[in-house]
Amino acid sequence: MTFMSRIGAAASAVFLLLTVGAPFATAQDASEAPAAEAPAPMRDPKAVVARVGDKEVTEGDIELAREAFAAELSQVAPDQQRSVTIDAYINLELMAQAARDAGLDQTEAFEQRLEFLKLQALRNLFIQENLLGALTDEEVQAGYQSLVVETHEPKPTIRARHILVETKEAAEKIIEELNGGAAFEELAKQSIDPSGQRGGDLGFFPRGQMVKPFEDAAFALQPGETVEEPVETQYGWHVIKVEEQGVTEPPPLMQIEAELRSYLNRQKFEMLIAGLRDEYTVEMIAAPEAEASAGGEEEPAAEEPASTDNAQ
Repeated sequence: MTFMSRIGAAASAVFLLLTVGAPFATAQDASEAPAAEAPAPMRDPKAVVARVGDKEVTEGDIELAREAFAAELSQVAPDQQRSVTIDAYINLELMAQAARDAGLDQTEAFEQRLEFLKLQALRNLFIQENLLGALTDEEVQAGYQSLVVETHEPKPTIRARHILVETKEAAEKIIEELNGGAAFEELAKQSIDPSGQRGGDLGFFPRGQMVKPFEDAAFALQPGETVEEPVETQYGWHVIKVEEQGVTEPPPLMQIEAELRSYLNRQKFEMLIAGLRDEYTVEMIAAPEAEASAGGEEEPAAEEPASTDNAQ
C-alpha cells in the first residue's frame, strides 16, 4: 500500500467514525465486531492524551470511543486504530465545543437526541447485566437435548459406492467383471466421478440427496448387493453397490452450538421483555392525525376514468 493510499484509508475511517448514524454501538454490535489482532495495552484511564480548548481528553475517553466505534475500526489496520480513534475523538470534541458556542446544546432537538442516547446507554447496560454471559453450559446442553435431540426424526440412510461411465455398454462390462469376482474399489478407478479415487465411496446419505433414478435404485438394494442393470442419470451411467444401512443422527452440539446459543439468547431476551411488559404499564395512544382521519369526513371517491369508446 502506498503512503497516499494509507492516508486515504485513515481519512475514510475517520469519516466513518463521524457519521451521524452510529454515535454509539449497541451491546450486540460490539460483540459482533471483529477483534483486533492483539489486545490493547493497559493504560491509566485518567492519563491525559490531548487538550482541546479547556477540555482534557483522557485514556478513558479514548477507550469509550474505541468501544463505541468497534465496527468502524474493524476496517482500519490494527496499528492505526489508536491514532484514528484519537483523531476522531478530537474532531468530535472540536465540533461539540463549536456547537455549544452556537447554543445548539440549548435546543429542543439536542434534548431529544440526548434523551434517546441515554435510553440506548441504559438499554446496553441492562443487557450486559441481565443477558450477556448469563447463558450457562448446562442451559446450552439442556437446549440441545430438548430442541435438537428430542425433536430429531431418524431417517433411513445408506452408504453406497458407484462407478460412473459415459456409456451403457461400458457400465454393463463393469457389472460383468464384478459378477466375475473383480473388486469394486479397483474398477472404480475408471469412474469419471471424483469419488472413483476413493473406491467410488459416497458415504452415508438419506433420501432426497441424490437424483431420483440413482436414489431409487440404491435404496432398493440390500447391504452387499450391486445393481443388475446400469442406472442412467443426466450425469451418465452408474453401477451402484450398497455397503451399509443406517439412520440419520442429530447434528453434534459442536457443529450447531453458535446457532443454538443465539436462539437461546433470543428466547431469554423475549422472556425478559415479556416480564418487563407485565411489570410496567404500556399504553398505545393513537396519533392526532390518525384520530382526525378516523373521525373526519369520508374521502371523496376517485372519479371513474373517461370512456375510451371513441378511441376505438
